[in-house]
Amino acid sequence: MMFDWSGHRQELMETIGKIARLSPETVRGYTTLSAAGTKTNHLDAKTRELIALAVAVSLRCDGCITVHTDAAIKRNARRKKKSPKPSVLRSP
Repeated sequence: MMFDWSGHRQELMETIGKIARLSPETVRGYTTLSAAGTKTNHLDAKTRELIALAVAVSLRCDGCITVHTDAAIKRNARRKKKSPKPSVLRSP
């Protein structure tokens, strides 16, 4: 049987809600940090989420993976994207 990622994400969000009630400053700090990237506009929202997803995968954080996968999909990230032709990738 496959793992229920949607259910896991829902449980995680409920737990974060409990943490927010116990320690609102902690969650407010995380929210402030997360929102800081939007201020400069150097990276669009989809790119920021894909980077966050890559970090989550490298850290093997299941909760982070499910949250950032959902956020990336909501920002129109897709599984396959055309990649450059191999000749473009080669050095001269």
